[in-house]
Amino acid sequence: MASSWYNPNNKKPIMNQIAVQTIRDRYASYPARGLTPDRLGRIFKEADQGDIVRQSELFEEMEEKDLHLAGCLQTRKLAVSGLEWEIIPATNEPADNNIAEAAREMFEYIENWEDAVLDILDAIGKGFSVCEIMWELAEGKYWVKTLDWVHQKRFTFNSPDVLLPFPKLLTDANPVWGEDLPPYKFITHTYHARSGATPRGGLLRPCAWMYLFKNYDIKAWMTFNELYSVPMRLGKYQSSASAQDIEVLKQAVFNMAVDAAAVISDSTIIELVESKVTGNTSTFTELVNFCDKAISKAVLGHAGSAEGTPGKLGGEDQAENIRQDLLESDAKALMKTIKFQILAPWVRFNYGPDKAVPKFKFHFECGEDLEKTARVYGILVKDVGYNKIGIKHIQERFGIPEPEKGEETIGDL
Repeated sequence: MASSWYNPNNKKPIMNQIAVQTIRDRYASYPARGLTPDRLGRIFKEADQGDIVRQSELFEEMEEKDLHLAGCLQTRKLAVSGLEWEIIPATNEPADNNIAEAAREMFEYIENWEDAVLDILDAIGKGFSVCEIMWELAEGKYWVKTLDWVHQKRFTFNSPDVLLPFPKLLTDANPVWGEDLPPYKFITHTYHARSGATPRGGLLRPCAWMYLFKNYDIKAWMTFNELYSVPMRLGKYQSSASAQDIEVLKQAVFNMAVDAAAVISDSTIIELVESKVTGNTSTFTELVNFCDKAISKAVLGHAGSAEGTPGKLGGEDQAENIRQDLLESDAKALMKTIKFQILAPWVRFNYGPDKAVPKFKFHFECGEDLEKTARVYGILVKDVGYNKIGIKHIQERFGIPEPEKGEETIGDL
């Protein structure tokens, strides 16, 4: 079924907002409350059939409640959003150079560009992300004013026949099967941690089990602390105590906290009974660490952030970054999305459908270890006797400028 806003010509962008918030967006079912393995399985089964509302709400709660998980995902996303980028012309023709220069200006025009990059990368955890392009006409050209993130629970992959490969927007007109997203109005970025359906592709799917086990463990740990870390308050009253005395004693026992003060009758007694049984907390900490390490491996590609030891592999230096191949994969996927879902429609609307689209490039390459390179050159010259390394090559490799005429050099010292 075609969407009510579908425009077959696509000569001009849709200017009005489509994913308008409704009263339903203010409410959530909070599926993480009382979460059990059986309930988690049911939530995932719903998502596997295309209904992702409860899964999306669960993923949101997981990021709010698990600080380690939230930190890992934030590190993964910030590693890409912090990269330098540039717009590369499609060809060396003057017209393409002008388009590339205008594209750079267009990205500077986007009011929330830095935040929008993080919103698009929300797909890493949840399998997909959608941002609505808010177009604006200024100085005779169409510009992207903002990129507005749309919550994943606003979409469905369900249909009467099959599981859809792309999300449909749930609207008041079609709250069950949803409507197709119009071309050039939305950015849909997907992430596949493994092959299969998009609702199962995000990293929060496997992390949900670690979140559940960790949540059980912390609850048991809190109960353990109440049993073995805080003395039990025991109130005693004599047989002659009145009902009022008993009630006062009861309130005193239950209200005693850090200050441990109470006013009671002289016919009653309060004792603090310390447990003579000791418990071992290592089981709780080991399980929490195990879950955190598993989450780190899934999101960052290593467990350094959970078990880092300075100066060792997997220690603090490595824990500050994600694995390089994951960074490159995230950057390349985002580059493709930006080119075909932002730059392509922008070029189409402003220059025509026959114009080449410039390339959006993130600089994710690892910097060369110049100290190591210098040692290799030293071995070649001193130990091997290889003396055919050009001065110009050395200057270019190490970024050393040509000395000015008459300028004192290190060799003159």
